[in-house]
Amino acid sequence: QVQLVDSGGGSVQAGGSLRLSCLAAGYTLTNRCMAWFRRAPGKERERVALINGYGGTTYADSVKGRFSISKVNAVNTLYLQMNSLKPEDTAMYYCAGRNDETCYMSESFYPYWGQGTQVTVSS
Repeated sequence: QVQLVDSGGGSVQAGGSLRLSCLAAGYTLTNRCMAWFRRAPGKERERVALINGYGGTTYADSVKGRFSISKVNAVNTLYLQMNSLKPEDTAMYYCAGRNDETCYMSESFYPYWGQGTQVTVSS
């Protein structure tokens, strides 16, 4: 059974940093597309960052230059390093995974999801 466990969220002031983690069980990150999405209160869930099976990355315009997605296959963990956080980054963050190396923008292409971890940024 596939399980993705998100952690690392918390409350920080604007300008601060957090690192989110997503530990996978029953599933390997090797050669798989992984992603981070987020849902802010009253808004649709949106894509934040993608990393494909070859290590290529894609970011939403709103987080470019501030966030960095990475994964360590040896420990089956996906990360999202978030720097220069802004109040508008406040959201529930979810990791997601696919069964192959290709990434897609839409959340509907991701069969596996973490439970989410809350990030709150105060001004």
